[in-house]
This record gives sequence, structure tokens and C-alpha cells, in this order.
Amino acid sequence: METQRFDVSGMTCAACSARVESATAGVPGVEKAVVNLLKNSMDVTYDGSPETLEAICVAVDKAGYGATPHAGNAGGNAPAQAARPVNTAAQEAKAVRMRLIVSFIFAIPLFYLDMGGMLGWPLPACFLGPESSATVGLTQLLLVAPIVFVNFKFFRNGFKGLAHRSPNMDTLVALGATASLVYSIAQLYIMAAALGAGDLHGAHMASMDLYFEGAGMILTLITLGKYFEARSKGRTTDAITALMDLAPKTATIVLDDGGEQEVPVEQVQPGDLLAVRAGQSVPVDGVVVEGFGTVDESALTGESVPVDKTQGSEVTGATVNKAGYFKMRATRVGDDTALANIIRLVDDATSTKAPIQRLADRISAVFVPAVIAIAVVVFAAWLVFSGMDVSKAVVHGIAVLVISCPCALGLATPTAIMVGTGRGAKQGILIKSAEALENAHDIATVVLDKTGTITKGEPEVTDVVAAEGIETGDLLMLAFGLEKKSEHPLARAICAYASEKGSDQLPVKDFRQVAGRGLAGTTEGAEALGGNVAMMRDAGIELGSLEQRAESLALEGKTPLFFAWGGQLLGLIAIADQVKPTSAGAISELRAMGVRTVMLTGDNERTASAIQQQVGTDAVVAGVLPDGKDAQVRELAETGKVAMVGDGINDAPALARADVGVAIGAGTDVAIESADMVLVRNDLMDVAAGIQLSRATMRNIKQNLFWALFYNVICIPVAAGALSPLGITLTPDIAAAAMSLSSIFVVTNALRLRAWKPKWTASQQATS
Repeated sequence: METQRFDVSGMTCAACSARVESATAGVPGVEKAVVNLLKNSMDVTYDGSPETLEAICVAVDKAGYGATPHAGNAGGNAPAQAARPVNTAAQEAKAVRMRLIVSFIFAIPLFYLDMGGMLGWPLPACFLGPESSATVGLTQLLLVAPIVFVNFKFFRNGFKGLAHRSPNMDTLVALGATASLVYSIAQLYIMAAALGAGDLHGAHMASMDLYFEGAGMILTLITLGKYFEARSKGRTTDAITALMDLAPKTATIVLDDGGEQEVPVEQVQPGDLLAVRAGQSVPVDGVVVEGFGTVDESALTGESVPVDKTQGSEVTGATVNKAGYFKMRATRVGDDTALANIIRLVDDATSTKAPIQRLADRISAVFVPAVIAIAVVVFAAWLVFSGMDVSKAVVHGIAVLVISCPCALGLATPTAIMVGTGRGAKQGILIKSAEALENAHDIATVVLDKTGTITKGEPEVTDVVAAEGIETGDLLMLAFGLEKKSEHPLARAICAYASEKGSDQLPVKDFRQVAGRGLAGTTEGAEALGGNVAMMRDAGIELGSLEQRAESLALEGKTPLFFAWGGQLLGLIAIADQVKPTSAGAISELRAMGVRTVMLTGDNERTASAIQQQVGTDAVVAGVLPDGKDAQVRELAETGKVAMVGDGINDAPALARADVGVAIGAGTDVAIESADMVLVRNDLMDVAAGIQLSRATMRNIKQNLFWALFYNVICIPVAAGALSPLGITLTPDIAAAAMSLSSIFVVTNALRLRAWKPKWTASQQATS
């Protein structure tokens, strides 16, 4: 199966997106179709056949809309720009703004002319008196004509949808405006007949039933709402746009002769040597091969403290070199860079559909036909109960049509999802799907891998204890010389520590590894040993009080290694995978949020218990193999939704099994691919932040859905005339304004998520 994105035209509301999805899903060879109303796009999973693509376009066209395969990136090495959301949003806002300007130019005099006579506003003499009825009517017709012309899109799309038996928001607007226009034109003919018969009173009464102003104001106010909606839509994609704007436009290539040449970043190829000066952005992902720099990575990781980069350090495209100069070798360019991957993840998340949105889709699918039926019933009822007063029947029928447009219902979920995922990206939390964002809000248990998740994942020297009468420097020199010969992770930790302390290393000859014991060699004519208790005992080395100290360190989850030279104990060095500074605070915060934490690890019980005491997880399961982690997640899922946090290949099955898989950004590609969320900053605090963001987003969606549904429940009866006995009546133009306001309210409410920040309440260790 393959996935293809389509650009879809003609959609205006949730009913449209539901119809497009339904038409596409019915095409043979299509497995799944997901429409994004905000981006006017559709992602289709299909059998890969060109015939199926063509059939999809035909099916969508028959449904009354247009679909064309998305062009994608035209090529080159820059991150894909074809789907740049700001372009579409800006173009839409610009087009609507022009329509709005023209509409207001003619709507204002139309409104003044219609209301001026009733309210006593000053008017030219040619518009005053019963004998000027025809002049007033024809002038209103001329003023409304340009408004209808520039907004003819409503009529074209609306009646096209009706013809294809898929009525949408435009259908309601078109029917309401058309009813006003047709009724008003009919009144013009009645007026002309009355004037021809010399009946000035009859002509005047007919002029009172003109609704050209109603039609014009409906179209103008709906367009005003669409303009604000288009602008707001653009703001919901600010996060993706900001990420795209981070992409550097040029790079400085170091030529073979040592010279430098500035080129567009699209021309950079893997393996190219690039120069980065202070103040410049790193153009692509790569590795420093020469020089030194202090790089600000906050744009991608959220971490405000710049990071020093030296030879061998990895650097990421779009980060900024604050100080220094270095040369780097390009490793990943274009769509393979970390920035491009982040953009892709955020964009994909906004293109998926949260389960809660399916409820809105089901409602929208039947909502518009139901509204049309209600409007017909209201029109007929008013005809009967008003003594065949067609004017009243038309007013209430049109008001019902106009005020019931399901725009707010269709925008309720996708706007919140888009803003929420964008805000998450700003915080270093990449959410791959809307479903994951929704599932995270009611997580009951967070399962945490130990190594690389709770801990740093790299052994570090924690304690250096010299034997009595021995200098610490002598201990380090021997350990450095001996461990330098080994590739074991513990050896690398000791060498890194000794190097950092500026220690020299004793030359070691006859180096050998003793299985299950440690390392041995000869230095300055005497035997050098480095290893566990068993090695020391085999060599007859007296450990003295350090043996008890080693046992104490082992209980803390550390690995003690003894070093001896010439039959004398020099001391011990303890090594451990250190707990990350924020792990305990994150687990404390999760507990305060009502989330249970369980640590899973393949380590032994003693090490696992030591780590648990440091970070305070509610439970720990040690000695677990990869399939065991999967089984543990499956078992925990029986009592509620489970999130799994991990970073290694061995975590991938459990990440895929969990309701929400969370991968540490520094983890393996397999783990990241298996997860639903990725924590760019490798910080467990972001697990709690991700759940908080999910809860805030779901709360926002529910507010939007409640408002959209409550609005229609209240307003449709009022528009139908339920409060007419109390003197409260909604005219079509007021109904149009109210409908527009509902959509603006929903989008504005969603935009409040842009200000979201995690709130830490559980522990002083919790830091943002």
C-alpha cells in the first residue's frame, strides 16, 4: 500500500470533508482516506495503481468537489516547501479580503437605503415617497448585483453540492440568499404592476417586502466571517511555518584548494565540507571535523543553554553558531535533516484525525440535510399560522438556513489539533498523530525504560577511592594505562574521566583480558591488574576496608573495579549509569497528575532497586527481556491506557504495543519509528508536559464542540421564530452575523493553546 496526498477544492465545512472521505473510501483499491479541512488536503492509502488515483479524482469530482494529486517537493535538498501552509492560508485570506472589500463598498449604501426610510435617515428626494418605490427597488437590485457577483462562489459550490446530493455550508448560504433575491424580484414585479394600475399604496407595501438588503448582508457578513476564519487558520499553522523559516537558505562550501564558496543550501551534498562562522546557521546536519563552536540549539530542542561543539561533535541544521569557527562534514541534507523530519512529523500529525472528530463528522454528514428540512417545515408552518404571510415565512426560513451553517462544528477539532501539535513542537515534543494526542490525555500508567530513559545511558565514573598511603593520581595513571587497551564501555568511562582530570597514563605491555574477571598487563616490570573482587582474590590481593566500601557502592547500583600493581592494592573506581537530573522530578510530577509509573529494565534487582530509590517510581520490574516488556505493557493495559517511554531497539515492541509510545529523541531510529511521540530534548519532564498538552487540547476541543452544538441548539429555534411572541426575531442578516461569530469564536478559542506552557506543581525538582 502507498500513501498519496491530494489537494481538494470546494470544501467549506465538515459535511464537505465527510462527503469527500466517503466518496474516496468507496473507490476500489482505497484502504483509507483522511481529509484535512483546514489544509484542504486529503491523505489516501491505496494499492499504488495509477488507475486508482484516476478513479479517486473522478469519484471526488462526482461528489461535487475537485481533487488533484499533491505535487510534493519539486526536488533539491531543501526541506519540502510545497506543502507550506502559510502560502495557502495567505492566498485564501487575500482572495477573501478582495471579495470582502467589494461587498462592503456596495453593502453599506444598500443597507443605508433600505433602513434609511424606516429610521428617518436623510435620503435624496428621488428615494422618498410612495411614488419612488420603483426607484428604491431597482437601486437596491443594482447594489446587490456586484455583491452576488463577487461571492458567486457560494452559489456555484452550494447548488453543485445540492445537485450531487451532498449539501454543505455553501448550500445553506446559497439557498438563503437565493430565496431573498427571488422573493424580492417577485416583489419588484408586484410593485411594477401596482404602479401601472396607479396603486401607489400597493407599490409602497410591495417595497416594504424587499429583501435585497438581506441577501447582500448575508453574503457580506458570511464573507467577513470567512476572512477572519482564513486569517485565524493561518495562525494555527504558525508553528509549521516558523519551523520552515528556520531552514538556512545558503551554505559555505570549502573547496579543494582551501577557498570558500557560498551556494544555495539545495546544492549541498552528503560528504561536502562546509564552513560555519560565528552568527551563521548550521546549513545541514553533519559532524565537526575541525575547529570549535558554541551552538544555540534552542530552536529545535527548546534548551536555552548553548552547547560546545568540537571535533567529532554532531551538529544539526538550522541551529546557530553563537561563537567560534568550525568546519563540518555534511551527513544529512534536504528531506533527511532533523529539521525536515520535525516538519514532516508535525505536518503529518495535523493531517490525521482524532477519534473525537469522528463524532463531529457523523453529525455534520446529516446536519445540513436536516437543516434544509427544518427550514422547509418552518416556512410552511409560518405560512399556515400567519395567515399566508409569505414575507414572515421567508424571513424565518432564510434565518434558519443561514444561522445553521456547520462551520464551527467542522473547525472545532482540527484547529485545536493543529495548534496543539504545533505548540508541542515548540516545546520539543513531536506528536506523530492526532490519535496519539487524544489518547495521551487519559493515560493511567507510564512505563519507563531505565537505561537511556531514566538514566543517561552512558557509564560514568562516580567514585575514586585510593587505598591507604596511595595517591589518587597514581591510581588514575595505572587505571588509564590499563583501560586504554580495552574497548569495554566501562573502560571508556574510566579513560574519559582520567583524561578530563588531566591524568597521565602508565605504559602497559603484555595486555590481556581475563574472562569474567578483568584486565591484566605489565607496567614498569610489575603486574598490573584491574577488575572485580574475584580477580583480586585470585591474585592474592588484600582488599581490606575497600571490600566493604565496594559492597556499599554495589548496593547503590554502581560497579566497583579494583586496581592493583606489583601485588599491592591501589584503590577502586566505581562506575554507574547516572540518573538524569530531571528524572526524579518528572516521576514526582506524573504522580501528582494521577499517573502511575513503572520502571522496566533488563538489569538485576539490586541495580533496579537502587535506581528506584533515587527516582521514586511506583513499581519496578527487573530482568525483563524485550518480549517481556511487551507482555508487561499488555498486562498493564488491562487496567487503563498505558504510555511506554524508551529509547532502544529492545523497547520497540513495547512502544508499538502501548496506547501511546514515547521515544527519547537521542534513541535508536527503530524506537523513534515505533513511537507516537518523540521527545527532542531527551528529558523525562517532557513526558509529563506531553500529557498536560494532551489534556489542554482535549479540553479545548470539548469546549469547541460544546459551543458549536449548543449554539445551534439555541439559535435554530430562535431563528425559527420560537421567541416571536416575545418580540424577539432574528432577521437573515443578523443570523448571518451570528453564524460567522460562532466560527470565529471556535478558531479563536483554539488559538489560546498557542500560549500553553507546562505547569509544574509536584516537586521543586521539576524545572521547565
